[in-house]
Amino acid sequence: MPDVIRLEYRNVTMRFAQAGGEALTAVQGVSFAVADGEVVSLIGPSGCGKSTLLNIGSGLVASSEGTALVDGGRVEGPNAHVAFMLQKDLLLPWRTVAENVMFGVEIQGVAPAERRRRAQALLENLKLAEFSGHYPHQLSGGMRQRVALARTLAVDPSVLLLDEPFSAVDAQTRMVLQRELAQTLKRAGKTALLITHDLLEAVTLSDRVLVMSRRPGSIIDEIAIDIPGRDDPLARRGHAKIGDYVNRLMDRLDIGHAADDQPAPVPA
Repeated sequence: MPDVIRLEYRNVTMRFAQAGGEALTAVQGVSFAVADGEVVSLIGPSGCGKSTLLNIGSGLVASSEGTALVDGGRVEGPNAHVAFMLQKDLLLPWRTVAENVMFGVEIQGVAPAERRRRAQALLENLKLAEFSGHYPHQLSGGMRQRVALARTLAVDPSVLLLDEPFSAVDAQTRMVLQRELAQTLKRAGKTALLITHDLLEAVTLSDRVLVMSRRPGSIIDEIAIDIPGRDDPLARRGHAKIGDYVNRLMDRLDIGHAADDQPAPVPA
């Protein structure tokens, strides 16, 4: 049986108007698909259009040409099939942890009892249950990001779009969050498209990594990650092939000549 496609871009091009009348082409002719339960990372130089593709997939903006589809339906605006997690947690300071997690499903009109059930289950899975009554200012940065992840998952999306969700936390916290994200995605069977500048993160979290060119961004390579244990990124870090994958990505990005892309260190 063929894989179920959850997210697909078909020949997507995006142009932005500029002062003076000449349009800026951010991405051009981008086509790829993400299957059910798959995690795909999107890497490339700064300004190549990675976030633009996520905005198109989420329905926040419409492409100039081409089509984005979620669960086979054309994306024509924000919809309940997609959830977005950003670099900043954007928690509401006047709401408790549990109330923040329930925010999305509250907007969806989910019954109060079901909202509480989902929030409690997610907070338990992410080891935050004892903090359900706390407010965001009482949490560490890493805990706030876990709350943001719980809020994202609470709406039960088909697809998660993750835009450098751990870039604002320290290296140790990032590794913990990577493991929790990987385990949560595996446990829930979720599909995800992840933007990251951290090449080691891309390899350890993903089934495939897509490499983009400089602007106008297009897909120039697709690398399948043939390392077991996608739900255990810490174990993946120690695999003998990890350095080969990171070095291959560095070569495709021509790192060493591109000052705006700093790779993660390659483990010994």
